[in-house]
Amino acid sequence: MTLTVLRYRNLNRSTNQKKGPIMAKQILVIDDDPVVVKYLTTLFSDNGYDTDTASNGVEGLEKLKANKPDLVTLDLEMPEEWGSRLYRKMAKDDALKDIPVIVISGMAGRHAVKSAVAYIAKPFDPDKLLGIVKKTIG
Repeated sequence: MTLTVLRYRNLNRSTNQKKGPIMAKQILVIDDDPVVVKYLTTLFSDNGYDTDTASNGVEGLEKLKANKPDLVTLDLEMPEEWGSRLYRKMAKDDALKDIPVIVISGMAGRHAVKSAVAYIAKPFDPDKLLGIVKKTIG
């Protein structure tokens, strides 16, 4: 009988909490290089973020509309649709235009995505990238 009472008390305590589960912030990594994608998703996951990936701009736009992540990392040069074109589509879409974007690219092209939170050239410093992410979405 004591065991039943303890279970009831624990159940009662957990259901009376005012705070729900803490949801991790989600980052969508859009890049066609599988090595970069694996590195970024591991870096973000190891630091408490949920991740999703897309290997080109077309797939990226689909995932953006379906999931509305908290932040996007975006490569510029990709097959099917370049990152700069995807960004212009995001900027015109009321549901997507406020999602912060960090451009991570080997191309010189800061001008391609003028309103990006940051432009980071490949190869990049992971601590610098994490600092920008934490400052942007917590």
